[in-house]
Amino acid sequence: MSDLPACPQCECQWTYEDGALLVCPECAHEWSAEAATPVGDGETVRVWRDANGAELADGDTVTVIKDLKIKGTSQVVKVGTKVKNIRLTDGDHDIDCRIDGVGQMGLKTEFVKKV
Repeated sequence: MSDLPACPQCECQWTYEDGALLVCPECAHEWSAEAATPVGDGETVRVWRDANGAELADGDTVTVIKDLKIKGTSQVVKVGTKVKNIRLTDGDHDIDCRIDGVGQMGLKTEFVKKV
């Protein structure tokens, strides 16, 4: 029996290693082995990391590292935009936040760095 964690998206137990990543054969979800750390009774706690690998937590302040086009509008979130008081979530976009001049928004952790 493998001691690899189950897939965080579909809970499939047949995950396998592919280099530094873990892969789910059912839903094709890929995640790093450090992103899920085991807790006492086999459950996992998700750890969110920014583009530089720094651990993120609710309430942190981050900056955007790439111009991000906002879907459905002609607005752009510029590089260096500071986002305060982030809220971490599970799903496609890992960060829920409010950006001045734009409003409520979801961001991916790969496009931000911790301040």
